[in-house]
Amino acid sequence: MILQLNPSILVETPLGTGQTLFIIDYGMHQNSCWVVALQETGVIKHFDCNDVILSTNYTYGMNLRHNKFVEEKANKK
Repeated sequence: MILQLNPSILVETPLGTGQTLFIIDYGMHQNSCWVVALQETGVIKHFDCNDVILSTNYTYGMNLRHNKFVEEKANKK
């Protein structure tokens, strides 16, 4: 099953921040696949659900702690 997100969800991935366009669910025996357009480059990549973290949203109080992807990216600069 393919689910198109409307509106898209802002997420953090190992390659940076991006907008989730689709989620592909292969069934109960396999992790879902998130299709994300990366914010920095516009490249569209597929990520395993274990590699995607919801970006911080102060309005709704979601993920207010720093996640490891954002922290690692800041340390590399």
